[in-house]
Amino acid sequence: MEVTGLRKSYGGTTAVDGVGLGVRSGEVYALLGPNGAGKSTTVEVLEGHRRRDAGRVRVLGEDPARAGRAWRARIGIVAQSATDAGELSVREVVRHFARYYPDPRPVDEVLELCGLRDRAGARLASLSGGQRRRVDVALGIVGRPELVFLDEPTTGFDPEARRRFWDLVRSLRDSGSTVLLTTHYLDEAEALADRLAVIAGGRIIAEGTPRTVGGRDTAPALVRWTDGDGEHETTSADPAGLVVELARRGPVRGLAVRQPSLEDVYLRLIGAAA
Repeated sequence: MEVTGLRKSYGGTTAVDGVGLGVRSGEVYALLGPNGAGKSTTVEVLEGHRRRDAGRVRVLGEDPARAGRAWRARIGIVAQSATDAGELSVREVVRHFARYYPDPRPVDEVLELCGLRDRAGARLASLSGGQRRRVDVALGIVGRPELVFLDEPTTGFDPEARRRFWDLVRSLRDSGSTVLLTTHYLDEAEALADRLAVIAGGRIIAEGTPRTVGGRDTAPALVRWTDGDGEHETTSADPAGLVVELARRGPVRGLAVRQPSLEDVYLRLIGAAA
């Protein structure tokens, strides 16, 4: 996937202002940003659901604005809104959507992957919010997509369900699918993403791996310790060297070294952009 100079405005408001990014085949790529940053508009353009004003976009080798039915069969979409088919059972709705694809996964396999086997006969109207979200995921992967768009997929999931879903995303990547993930959960991005980008004000302001984005790997660490003079706290670009120096001075207690978290870096980037 290649995007350069992507722009989209609504009236006098610019939603996406020259976005450029590249997603490699077979990776999980996360797009992070606050509400209103341009994430959803960018993803909708990539999915072929929204026309862009300017820029070049290639997804699976084609322009989504002109791609046909065969191209759409190669992608899977898990949108934010829940599937509205309350009178159908889980199995019925997954079987129905499977018919749209030339080579769908077996329905029972999809139900197992999404943790829905025990709810296969239940009507969608009777499901909890988290279970409905799993149905959305099932419909997004039933066609064996080469590329999967996951738009805040674990909203409403309990912690155990989120972890199971993470395993599902990893299995999709391991089977060769490319995944574009938008999420507000930074631990989710850190656990799943091979690379990520931060978008704010319609522009990409940082890109890299979860460990390197925004200079995270080279940012000063916070070091705390206690000695005979009391409690101390400082930042250091060479925390290992500082620890060695402290050991030379004499006994210390409560020594702790804290590297910047992804959340620390994200908040700094968003604050600077604002």
